[in-house]
Amino acid sequence: MLHEALRLLRVFHDMKQGELASKLEISRSHISEIENSNKTPSLDVIEKYAIEFKVPVSSIMFFAENVGNPNGRKTRLSKAKGVIATKIISFLQIIEDRTSDA
Repeated sequence: MLHEALRLLRVFHDMKQGELASKLEISRSHISEIENSNKTPSLDVIEKYAIEFKVPVSSIMFFAENVGNPNGRKTRLSKAKGVIATKIISFLQIIEDRTSDA
């Protein structure tokens, strides 16, 4: 669920689609199509997200794998993975904040 991970990453940073589109130098409609799962983001676009939000591509991919259960069922394992993914994003934000203060 890469589209949802990218949307959550944007929302977590309190950024509008248009603002992110400008920073990534892609169209707002392209971001909308990615977030609505109408288009699959290229590796280039994922790398732009990683640079903008100062997170490794691997973290974005890990988060995407654990955002939800594609079958719509929430098992204990999928709930745990979701909690872990949320904690990772929060941890990355703390690192970013401390890095910018230094």
